Amino acid sequence: MPDCVFCKIINKEIPSKIIYEDERVLAFHDLSPRAPTHILIIPKQHVATLAELTDYSILPDIYRVINKLAVDSGLDKKGFRVVVNNGKASGQAVFHLHFHLLGGRDFNWPPG
Repeated sequence: MPDCVFCKIINKEIPSKIIYEDERVLAFHDLSPRAPTHILIIPKQHVATLAELTDYSILPDIYRVINKLAVDSGLDKKGFRVVVNNGKASGQAVFHLHFHLLGGRDFNWPPG
């Protein structure tokens, strides 16, 4: 998608603090972190929203990366949150499917 900011990060057209990359998944630090650790995990193939996802085979890859990053960051010891927003009303600002890995502080419930 030519105007998608995350696709531009994938294509290295926009610099980012990439912390994980393989053939299907990319992870990088959020530019506006909401927690001491705030990492975005995205599929390299453009899908705008979770509701538009049709190739579910990417989900195990994404959750494998989330778990690896949580362990590597030490978040697995205290706890972490994974958030996926779907659509404008949920707060999705970039329309490329992405998962937020958040940790390093206590969170409240309900999250909204």
